[in-house]
Amino acid sequence: MLAKIVCLGAVLAVAYASCDKDTMRPIEWTGGNYEWPCGATKKIYVSSGKYLPKNVIATRGQIYHDDLIVALPRFKPGVPATLAKVSLKQKGCEATLTPFPCWSSQDETSPDGFINIVDLFLDNQDILWCLDIGVTNTLESPIRRAPPKVIAISMKTGKLLKTLNLSGLVAQASRLQYVVVEYSQDGRPFCYISDAATRSILVFDIAGNKGYRVVLPKAVVAGANRRDVLYIALIRKQCRNHYLVFTYLSSGRMFQIRTDYLRSGSAAGRVQDLGPKPDKLVILGNDLGAALFFRYEGHPEVYRWDSNTPFCKDNFQVVYKSPNCLLATHAMADLRRQRIRVLESNFPDFIQNTVGCGAVQQVNLMSGSCN
Repeated sequence: MLAKIVCLGAVLAVAYASCDKDTMRPIEWTGGNYEWPCGATKKIYVSSGKYLPKNVIATRGQIYHDDLIVALPRFKPGVPATLAKVSLKQKGCEATLTPFPCWSSQDETSPDGFINIVDLFLDNQDILWCLDIGVTNTLESPIRRAPPKVIAISMKTGKLLKTLNLSGLVAQASRLQYVVVEYSQDGRPFCYISDAATRSILVFDIAGNKGYRVVLPKAVVAGANRRDVLYIALIRKQCRNHYLVFTYLSSGRMFQIRTDYLRSGSAAGRVQDLGPKPDKLVILGNDLGAALFFRYEGHPEVYRWDSNTPFCKDNFQVVYKSPNCLLATHAMADLRRQRIRVLESNFPDFIQNTVGCGAVQQVNLMSGSCN
């Protein structure tokens, strides 16, 4: 399976021979149009203020077969489900959000429910790993509902497999943002989570049910006016080593560390400085191989960088440009169709409360339309 994933980056660089037109066209929706159990349930949510469509926005996603699984962070009140799926074969102008795996799992008042999922990672065993920070209304009046956790869900069955309690790894100031999972050579799964506030990567040995914090060197925040967003991405190079590439939004440089060093529990002397960034950049994702996708802050162009080459402008290739007023928030592999898809929205308008009836959200193919 690993060989298949490593080769995906090369496969994605060639033309796609056949097309399922139902799943290759753009998917669009505005705000949060949920599939409700019944009309009465929707009325209860609306009347109680638990459903405010304009406060719903998808920021991260993963593709599984014919579905897009999306994280719907609870930035503001009125988000009834923080994890949902959208059919890539949906009909009509507006896509429908179906709570995943079910409505009962979405209760933000229950410590065992999905409180606020901010990032997703689908591994090569068809397990979806969801980072739940445990705090709602993060853009208005934050409410701590439960300790942060990572939830593992089988995409084959929709059943909850495991919950990683992160309470012993975080500080009061912690700000968890991104999650990736990999399997070591002996098949043991490990979870890596960025903690922007403490300049750390949390490492969780899933089989051993234990974790630890790896503090990054001070050079990682040099030149940054604040510890804003700590982006991470897992890449696999031709040398067969796995690396975690990371950077703060406000910092001027890009870094990487081999994941076997992370698993050893120490980053001392192991972090590599890849070089200066031309501007503030947003890491969007990768192709499950060596390619990293990113955009510059506030700009619609999406770039591809082959991490087997030096990190410099000469090796950055524009591969996509978002439509007017939209910006990409995630680039994700569609394994079944051997394509990369881009999740995009007018997220800055959402933050500034200028979206009207709701944020515009789209899922587009990175490599153009089918012939």
